[in-house]
Amino acid sequence: MLLIRNKAGHQAVWPPEKLDQFLKKREVYISTLTKAGKLKSAGVWKEGPFNESQEVIVGYYHILAEDINDVIAIAKGNPEFEFGTTARIEIRPIQLKEESTGFVSPAAKTA
Repeated sequence: MLLIRNKAGHQAVWPPEKLDQFLKKREVYISTLTKAGKLKSAGVWKEGPFNESQEVIVGYYHILAEDINDVIAIAKGNPEFEFGTTARIEIRPIQLKEESTGFVSPAAKTA
């Protein structure tokens, strides 16, 4: 799971052209991940901020990756970094299969 964090209201000061460019880049990013079979879901949050830094979770991507290096490469391709300096992406591993025992989570069997 990639949690996208940024300053609350960071896009509010963008001119319409910049917002449009960002949205188009995000569409390409999502489309590329989808075609590669790496995106399970994505979403946007509009709540907060809940801390002193005014940082909020602005969205997420639930992805499928081969290993941590694959996750990092996917995260680095996110357009949030191209359009500002306050974004950061938190990687939250979700393990669906235990390699040592072969146990597969019921959620993984239906996904």
